[in-house]
Amino acid sequence: MGGSEAMQAVKVYHHLLKALDKHIGRHFRGFITQEFRKSSELSDPLAAQQKVKLAHTYTYLLNHVHHQMDLLFSYNIAVDRSDEMKRIVGKSAASVGLQLPDVYKP
Repeated sequence: MGGSEAMQAVKVYHHLLKALDKHIGRHFRGFITQEFRKSSELSDPLAAQQKVKLAHTYTYLLNHVHHQMDLLFSYNIAVDRSDEMKRIVGKSAASVGLQLPDVYKP
């Protein structure tokens, strides 16, 4: 990989890890790290570019699927809102220095 392509790969890598941590959790972090290391060792630059492009596309999809879910919750579309309400109540409690117990069900 060239210098600019390597910088782009690093940028995509960080965005992907950030999206995974935010929306899914840290479960796949090791797998993603391993795949990026494999793609950096590829002798074929086109294959490495395709993997980076795939990672960028997946990051985009992951962020926008969750953004669409947030929009559906905010517009009160017929979806289960119990998790959303729990999150809102939790944020409200945290803003005044309180923490809700885990057994709380709105």
